Amino acid sequence: MTEIPGGGDLSQLRRLNALAAIGALRGEPALTLTEIAGRTGLSRASTEDVVRELLERGWVEEVAPATGTVGRPARRYRFRADAGRVLGVDIGGHKVLALVGDLDGEVQHSARVAVTPSMGRTARLAAVDRAVREALAGSGTPAAGVWVTGVATTGLVDGVGRVMLSEALPEWTGLDVAAHVGGLVAGPVLVENDSKLAALAESWRGVARHAKDVVFLLAGLRTGTGLIIDGKLHRGFGNAAGEIGALPAAGWTRAPGHLRSWPGGGTEEGTRGTGSGTGSGTRGPDAGGDPDTAMEEVFRAARAGDRKALTAVRRYVRDLAVGTSALVLTLDPEVVVVGGGFSRSADLIVEPLRRELDRWCIRTPEVRVSAFADEGVALGALRLALDHVERGLHNPGEIAAPESFLTGGQFKAR
Repeated sequence: MTEIPGGGDLSQLRRLNALAAIGALRGEPALTLTEIAGRTGLSRASTEDVVRELLERGWVEEVAPATGTVGRPARRYRFRADAGRVLGVDIGGHKVLALVGDLDGEVQHSARVAVTPSMGRTARLAAVDRAVREALAGSGTPAAGVWVTGVATTGLVDGVGRVMLSEALPEWTGLDVAAHVGGLVAGPVLVENDSKLAALAESWRGVARHAKDVVFLLAGLRTGTGLIIDGKLHRGFGNAAGEIGALPAAGWTRAPGHLRSWPGGGTEEGTRGTGSGTGSGTRGPDAGGDPDTAMEEVFRAARAGDRKALTAVRRYVRDLAVGTSALVLTLDPEVVVVGGGFSRSADLIVEPLRRELDRWCIRTPEVRVSAFADEGVALGALRLALDHVERGLHNPGEIAAPESFLTGGQFKAR
């Protein structure tokens, strides 16, 4: 990293050097100044200055020398992941899940509140309040101690945290989610579509963490998708990237109908809210991870050899493959990840889906199953918050609170 600004801003250079040092320290037990300098490309003097500033800010702490060391031991330093807390919240059809994490993204505490697909706005927001407060209390984090919050919700979300359209949840369209959650915690609140954040989680710590181009399918009574392009979450100009389910020819609007048509399933609860509309994030009742939905009966019957159930699943996969093939042909991803409620029945979905992709695609990517169960969306929300923290190192003006983003605040190590 260059240390001589070409007429640039010295404060920006200091922030970049600090970011490089933090990047070297994160994920390591402890490093000496020499090791930090070697990993960042900074001179010894610059490294000393940066580490001194990070110590003052509370991002880094000195580690006690190992016992039994002969002679004067070199000073060692570690990144303080406990210096702050971030919050991730998933607002779904059957649950609200809140995760409190440290600055390394390790979950410190979680809280889950059961909800129903038909629940109105007031009751669902009360469940959000309860989940957030329980998660914070369980982790010992005051509301004022949350640096950044990421929130996942169904439907299309605009750039300021308002739901533009959601057909899955009653009274949800038009809701300012950011404003509501912002009344519960300090710091910025970022809101994003749930399918997109599930894709972000897979790219961060999931089965797609080594891939740069990913198509994520949130497979449920509704089908949503999230796209990772060149290692970054792709939103599109109007935050509607991947909404291929809105196109009837893509097959996603009719695909669940094959499962509902199975003679042994199709309860009123299982079929509510399954009309046409946008795909990403408009999760039906099952896609939030509820284990007792009517649609799961179809998969159980197919697994037991019921011929009509097997036919229903086969037809479902064929329609699912149409829109998926269009995305694969457009993006040429390294991997397609299947998540959501139906991923529990991956043994009946993945191989048939792969065969259908072989029929339509020039190159069939690897098809893998998410291992996050129903926590992937909340983990993606946590990652969204962490990304904002890290951007704050580059641009401290983006962060409103707390005061520890290398801007001269009063935060000190606890």
